[in-house]
Amino acid sequence: MIDRLATELRLFLLALQFFTRIPITGRLATWVGWNETRMHASARHYPAVGLVVGGVGAGVLWLGQALWPAALAVGLAMAATVWLTGGFHEDGLADTCDGLGGSVSRERALLIMKDSRLGSYGALGLIGVLGLKAASLHALLLSGPGTAMLATLWAHAASRCVPVLLLRALPYAGDVEHAKAKPMAQQVGPAELFGALGWTLGLTLIAGEVLIRLGHTLVPLIGALLGLGLAGLFCLRWFSQRLGGYTGDTLGASQQLSELAALLGWLALSAPRHG
Repeated sequence: MIDRLATELRLFLLALQFFTRIPITGRLATWVGWNETRMHASARHYPAVGLVVGGVGAGVLWLGQALWPAALAVGLAMAATVWLTGGFHEDGLADTCDGLGGSVSRERALLIMKDSRLGSYGALGLIGVLGLKAASLHALLLSGPGTAMLATLWAHAASRCVPVLLLRALPYAGDVEHAKAKPMAQQVGPAELFGALGWTLGLTLIAGEVLIRLGHTLVPLIGALLGLGLAGLFCLRWFSQRLGGYTGDTLGASQQLSELAALLGWLALSAPRHG
């Protein structure tokens, strides 16, 4: 059991190192180790990485609203999470919008997505998604810091389960030999899928319990789950039809779209509504 827990901790730290700026150095880095097999297996802990990122965002949101107006608190919280991840998922969203925004062939779309320059579709997609997330968090914060923090935590964690689902359901659409991160170009197995789903289910049960203790119903959480599911299905259909699979960029885009959809679903079924 101890060896198993140590293995899972290594995989979690590996995913944390890959997706955030949190340093895993020195003896800890040596203990964690790195190889393609472990990197591939670490997909089961993507929601746990989201929990860390969401925790930072929720903490900044709570501190910010105590010192400044709600709009500033939201801006600082979003800036903190973007800095912590290095804009990893936002970059994927922009590249995906550039590649799939126009009516181009599959081959042309893949070439566009490899271009590091930001195009019109990418800029519009990035501004739109970030703007809607900011508006959603602002509305949630006005309903109470506790629910806004909980929604932030849950949305960041649960949205990172969607890329794992896509890794399981779709083939890699690009050139595996030239993939920037080859472990991301391989479909995950049942262990990774059920691991990510397990994290999401556990965090959902905890979020439900917290909502009840705060005196709320589970309806907002149900709305968030519906939003998450719809976003996942949309991404699955979109990427399958346009590319015949996924790329690293589309995985990042799926996380961003799912996070937004979760917040919108949470807010849609919250009461009272705000103008």
